[in-house]
Amino acid sequence: MSTPKIHRPWLNAYEPHVPHEIDLNAYKSIVDAFEQAFKKFEKNPSFHNMGRTISYGELDEYSAKFADYLQNVIGLKKGDRLAVMMPNILQYPIAIFGALRAGVIIVNINPLYTPRELEHQLNDSGATAIVIFENACSTLEKVINNTKVKTVITTQIGDMLSFPKSILVNTVIKHVKKMVPPWSLPNSVAFLTALHSGQRDRLKSPVLNHDDTAFFQYTGGTTGVSKGAELTHGNMIANLLQARSWIQSHLVEGKEIIITPLPLYHIFSMTANCLVYSTVGALNVLITNPRDAKGFVKELKKWRFTAMTGLNTLFNMLNNHPDFHTVDFSSLKLTLGGGMAVQKTVADAWKKITGCMIIEAYGLTETSPAACINPFNIKDYTGYIGVPLSSTDVVIRDDNNNDVKFGDVGEICIKGPQVMRGYFNKPEETEKVMTTDGFFKSGDLGFMTPEGFIKIVDRKKDMILVSGFNVYPNEIEDVVMRNPKVLECAAVAAPDQHSGEVVKIVIVKKDQSLTEAEVIDFCRKELTGYKVPKKVEFRKELPKSNVGKVLRKDLR
Repeated sequence: MSTPKIHRPWLNAYEPHVPHEIDLNAYKSIVDAFEQAFKKFEKNPSFHNMGRTISYGELDEYSAKFADYLQNVIGLKKGDRLAVMMPNILQYPIAIFGALRAGVIIVNINPLYTPRELEHQLNDSGATAIVIFENACSTLEKVINNTKVKTVITTQIGDMLSFPKSILVNTVIKHVKKMVPPWSLPNSVAFLTALHSGQRDRLKSPVLNHDDTAFFQYTGGTTGVSKGAELTHGNMIANLLQARSWIQSHLVEGKEIIITPLPLYHIFSMTANCLVYSTVGALNVLITNPRDAKGFVKELKKWRFTAMTGLNTLFNMLNNHPDFHTVDFSSLKLTLGGGMAVQKTVADAWKKITGCMIIEAYGLTETSPAACINPFNIKDYTGYIGVPLSSTDVVIRDDNNNDVKFGDVGEICIKGPQVMRGYFNKPEETEKVMTTDGFFKSGDLGFMTPEGFIKIVDRKKDMILVSGFNVYPNEIEDVVMRNPKVLECAAVAAPDQHSGEVVKIVIVKKDQSLTEAEVIDFCRKELTGYKVPKKVEFRKELPKSNVGKVLRKDLR
C-alpha cells in the first residue's frame, strides 16, 4: 500500500472555507499585493516599534522614496542585490518594501553574523549594496574590501522614532550601553539621508512577474556553509495566499494586531507576519529584542493583540515569566508556532495562561516557508504539524524515493508553488534535495495518518542510533520536559564503545534540587530501555540561534 499523492481534498474536512487550490493570478507580484494594501488601508496603522507607529500611507511614501534612492541615486537595477542586516525596527519594512518596488533582490542577513559568515553571504549572493544598523558596522568594516559591496546605508536603532525619543534612544545605545563598537566605513550614507534624497515622482516601477526573484534566503548555516534559497515573487505570492486562505475566516480586515518577535530576516516572520498580515491591513508590533523577557511582557501589556507567532523556546520563556499571566489575552485568536517542534508541556502551559491554543505549522526556508498547518477546530495540542496547505502535495518516502505506508516513518517530501527555484548558483546542491518528480526533500523524518495529518519524528541528521535502534531527540525532550523541575532540555547523541551511540540529555534546571538520578528514574518510567538517557549534563543555558532554535550540533 503506497501513500496517495494528493492529500488536499482532506482540507475541507477540517477547514471548510479553505480552497483546494489557490488562485496564483490574484497578484502579479509581491509589490502588487502590498501596493493594493497601501491604498486600501492608507490611514490604518501598519508597523509599530518602540513607541512610534507608522500608517500604511506613510509606509507607502517612505518605501517609494527609498525605492527611488536605490534606483536613481545609487543606480541599482532590476535583479541587483541589496543586503539587509537589521533587527526588528521600522527601517526594516521600509527597506524591504522599497527594494522590492525597485525590482531589487533582497538578501536578508542575521545581524549577529561573524565577519566570516557575513563575507560568505555577501559574496555568494553578489550583493552590491547593504542597509545595516550601526551595531553591526564594525563587522562589515572587517570584510567589505573582500566583497562587491559599493554602497553602505547605515542606520541607528532609534532613527525612525519621534523626536526627542530618537536622540535619547540612539544616545543610550551608543554611549550608555555601549552597544555600538567603533567603526569606519568611508562614503557610507545615513538611512534618513537616503530617505530624504528619494523622490517618489521619479520612481519608475519595473515590470515584475512570478518568475522574478524576490529573495535570496540563506539556510543551512548551522550545519555548514549557508546556501541561498532563491525565492521568486511567485513562490512568495503562493505562500501568502496559502496562509491567508487558511486563516481568512478568523480575520477582520484592518482590525488585526499581530505581535512580531521573530526577526524579519527569518522567512517565517517575513511571510507570516510582514507579508500576510500587511495584505489584510493589520498592525505589526515589532519586538526588537525578544530575549528581554521583562521588556517583551511590558510591551505586550500595551496591546489587545489578536495574533502572535513564535518558537517553542520563546513561548516557554514567556510562560515562565512571573508577569506574563497579567497580560490581557481577551482578543488573542491565533498563536502560531513554527521553526521547531512545539513541546506538549509548553503548549499546555500557554493555553492555560492565555486561553489560546498554539496552532503548530510546518515549513522550511525552501518552501517560503509554510507547507502544513493544523486546523483551527482542533481543541487540544496533538503534536502533529497538521495537513498540507492548498495546492500542496506531501508524501512520505524511504531512502530509495519510494512512498511508504501510512504510519511508517520516512522523509517528508513537499511539492507546490511555494517550493524554491533552487539554491542560487548551486545546481549540485539543488539536485540533492529535488526529486525527479518535483518534490523537495525536507530532511525531516515523519509519518502520515490515513486522515492526512503529519507528525515530525525528528531531523534526519539529529537521529540517534543506539545498538541499531533509531532514537528521536524530540521524543526524549518531550518526556524530560514533563518533569516540573526542568526549564529547558536538548537530547543529542554521545559516542559509546558498546552501543555506538547513547542518548545524552542536556538540561537547564527550573528547580536547582534536580539530580542526574532523578532525571534517569523519571525517564525509565516513560521510555523503553535503549531510549533512556545514559548521560545527563546540567547547564545554565542552551546554545541557540538568534531566532531561538536550540543548536543541537553545539551540544554534540
